[in-house]
Amino acid sequence: MNAVTIDEHSSPLNAEQAAQLTSLIQSLSPAQATWISGYLAGLNAHAAIGEVAAPQAASAPAAGASEPLTVLYGSQTGNAEDIAEQLVAAAEAAGLSAKAIDMLDYKPRDLKKEQNLIICVSTHGEGDPPDNAEELHEFIYGKKAPKLEGVKFSVLAFGDSSYEHFCQTGRDFDTQLEKLGATRVVDRVDLDVDFDEAAEAWIDNVVSRFKDELGGGEPAPAHGNVTVMPGTAAQPAASQWSRKNPFQAELLTNVVLNGRGSDKEVHHIELDTEDSGLSWEPGDSLGIIPSNDPQVVAELIAALGASADEEVTGLDGEVSLEHALTHQYEITTLTRPFIEKYAERAANDELNALLVEEAREQLAAYMDGRFIIDLVEDYPVADMTGADFVRLLRKLPPRLYSIASSHAANPDEIHLTVAAVRYQAHGRDRHGVASIQLADRSEDTKLPIYIDHNKNFKLPSDDDAPIIMIGPGTGIAPFRAFMEEREERGAGGRNWVFFGAQHFRTDFYYQTDWLRWRDDGLLTRMDVAFSRDQADKVYVQHKLREASADVFDWIESGATIYVCGDANAMAADVHDALLDIIAEHANLDAEGAAGYLKNLQKEKRYQRDVY
Repeated sequence: MNAVTIDEHSSPLNAEQAAQLTSLIQSLSPAQATWISGYLAGLNAHAAIGEVAAPQAASAPAAGASEPLTVLYGSQTGNAEDIAEQLVAAAEAAGLSAKAIDMLDYKPRDLKKEQNLIICVSTHGEGDPPDNAEELHEFIYGKKAPKLEGVKFSVLAFGDSSYEHFCQTGRDFDTQLEKLGATRVVDRVDLDVDFDEAAEAWIDNVVSRFKDELGGGEPAPAHGNVTVMPGTAAQPAASQWSRKNPFQAELLTNVVLNGRGSDKEVHHIELDTEDSGLSWEPGDSLGIIPSNDPQVVAELIAALGASADEEVTGLDGEVSLEHALTHQYEITTLTRPFIEKYAERAANDELNALLVEEAREQLAAYMDGRFIIDLVEDYPVADMTGADFVRLLRKLPPRLYSIASSHAANPDEIHLTVAAVRYQAHGRDRHGVASIQLADRSEDTKLPIYIDHNKNFKLPSDDDAPIIMIGPGTGIAPFRAFMEEREERGAGGRNWVFFGAQHFRTDFYYQTDWLRWRDDGLLTRMDVAFSRDQADKVYVQHKLREASADVFDWIESGATIYVCGDANAMAADVHDALLDIIAEHANLDAEGAAGYLKNLQKEKRYQRDVY
């Protein structure tokens, strides 16, 4: 949030304290600022009456609230969890009692005990619940789901409108809780990829409405400490840099990892983070706020029949149309919400016919491989100005890339493994926004970046614990960071990696690193699957099955399994292979194997970062 710089001469703070407080305030969301104000008010109140609050955990109940809010979150990458924690902080600051619980750790049968229930849940893939929400999602649709009369609820759904089943999991929870008899206190809000402001407004609304429903005591007393649960890694200290306030990073290295003749184009990128204060852990991602290709911008402006210099109202005031389309708005990906808004202006019968429910397949076929410019050219609107057009667009979302380096090994650099997206469709060359900016246009400009912490994809806290890493293609990136980190720590745990690509000669990413770690004894075992080097295609799931006895022995010895990469095919195939391995070697039926793997998830020993 914006803050006026605090002057030590007009405040009781010294210069260092004033600078620190100004920096902190600028990094806070409104919900976080609300919580801190309540925290300090409680601390001051206790100090005034000579009391010292006993140390409490961060989710301890607030004073005076008799009916707690239970906030359940289901999140693949951590966004829903972050918002759930912000909601708890805001509720406590308002004098309500609240607690945030991972859906994976929640007993579904406890739903009938709840009085006030908040759901924060993302949608994964094509309408599927995230891993930690699967069990609860299945339960509410099952025969054992309880009647929930008397339960008050609200749902916050996270999604990406470029997918057909936008926010489907949140919609499922919202619909089914009502069917079970629960009463909706605040209408569901569906969040797109740029969700900060909408999430903050929802938090304010939920806290206000539940405070009206329940009353509330005094703001929560100040917490003496924050408890870190056993077996979890401490989180990095908060940085002043964020999605709203990114650090401007300079490119250091851009090297193509593929050999001559490869069908792939994967770049190793190194960015300078010296003096940034950015901190990350293996498993975290780097958020990049990209800019659109100037050529694509020029073509779109020409298709609109507009002027690049036309003044429009952008995200931060009046700017040129060219600036808005280059730096502020998504101008490539076609989404149904955009087409619906555009169709209102186009008033075209053919386009309207694509938007009826019965034509969902035809619409999906039209959207496949096309960009926004295709819609503009296929269904032109004669009287649409540039200012009219930008009001239809969504904010240009950041792109996330798994960090391929350890902070301990490279504290002043962040490494990425980026596949350049280039293809041709419907007679036009297409390419990815961020990947091609990194590959082709990042040499002389600074890149706005921030750390996206992924709490659900972390190394074991026990350095002696074994790990199995499954990462074909660019999915190998976080495992390079894992190995650098374990090398720096002097970790004694065994390390086994499964890697897959098309060809050994041209696509063995970071081969020198892996061979060095193997020769040094840090890498215990490496199984590779180069799918096009023989008549029958071989993938990582085949290598898993071939080594099934050893894989199960490692699991039984305490290994954590990590999977990173493509969610559409690879992740499902690997999951099925693991189920078959467990069924065979644990002598279990399909249901028993599924339960075994679910327990591994609950123990944080089966973690996935798939996309």
